[in-house]
Amino acid sequence: MIGCGGMARYHIREIMQQGDGSQIAVMCEPSDAAYEASAQLYRDAGLEPPPNQPDLARLLADHPLDAAFIITPHAFHHDQTVACLEAGLDVLLEKPMVMNGAEAEDLIAVQQRTGRLLVVAFPGSLSPRIRKAVAMLRSGEVGRLLSISATVWQDWGPNTAGTWRQVPALAGGGFLFDTGAHMLNTVVDLAGEEFAQVAAWLDNNDRPVETVGMVMGRLRSGAWVTMHACGEAIPSCASDVRVFCSEAMLRTGIWGERLEIQRRGAQQLRRVNTPPSTGVWQQFQAVRRGETANPSPPEVGLRMARLYDAIKASASQGGQPVQLA
Repeated sequence: MIGCGGMARYHIREIMQQGDGSQIAVMCEPSDAAYEASAQLYRDAGLEPPPNQPDLARLLADHPLDAAFIITPHAFHHDQTVACLEAGLDVLLEKPMVMNGAEAEDLIAVQQRTGRLLVVAFPGSLSPRIRKAVAMLRSGEVGRLLSISATVWQDWGPNTAGTWRQVPALAGGGFLFDTGAHMLNTVVDLAGEEFAQVAAWLDNNDRPVETVGMVMGRLRSGAWVTMHACGEAIPSCASDVRVFCSEAMLRTGIWGERLEIQRRGAQQLRRVNTPPSTGVWQQFQAVRRGETANPSPPEVGLRMARLYDAIKASASQGGQPVQLA
């Protein structure tokens, strides 16, 4: 496990509870305090904590490993993933995949050259609900895609003040690129195609990075997309995604937290039954075992990176539309 911050501790708890035989053999964390906080989870469970090797190059050279889970600030994702792939490891990589489209293209080239597995840890793409929604959209069951409307909100601005998440060089962006990355990813996954045009407006609200953003876009097929991210909301964290098609409307969330459908002639939304969602590590293991195709490959991360590049370009020009294709 590379990185032992708050999100890593969340995933450690999930892995420990799943009991699927996975073992974290070694951690890679330069902060003694962060490592100790993660090690304490093991002590509290009566277990010996994994050792810490803060030097990734030495870790990869000295330890026989088969997979890596990378949970570090966004700026480190590309180089750390390249190192792990080239060392022969499969990689589960926290979101967002990389900082920009150029890094995404390079990472895909390395993944293809090494032949190792790379899964981006997006709960949305890994959710059976989003996979079902994608299948319905691709099959034509719900008719022609007309538009997608997505919103995410959280009290992110005050909660992340003073942390690396508001340091542009480490984070690559603000709320729209952090929690909002789930929205960008799920929307591009549902759309299943490239954006042709994007216009965007970002507001930092006196912080170092954006905390509120509005995005309007048109897909190559002509369908429209709107996305709204408010990171200065009252204490909360939630989302809503509506997919409007010629024969039905779908409602889901950016993490795949629900899936509902209202078909033509129906009076209300009804729940779509899907298998229960599992943790990102468990989904990663299922892909490694060949039980399922990779639902969150780096190609989806590339689409999201290109979209965020266009969002920044448009916002820097006061919302002027940016042509992508």
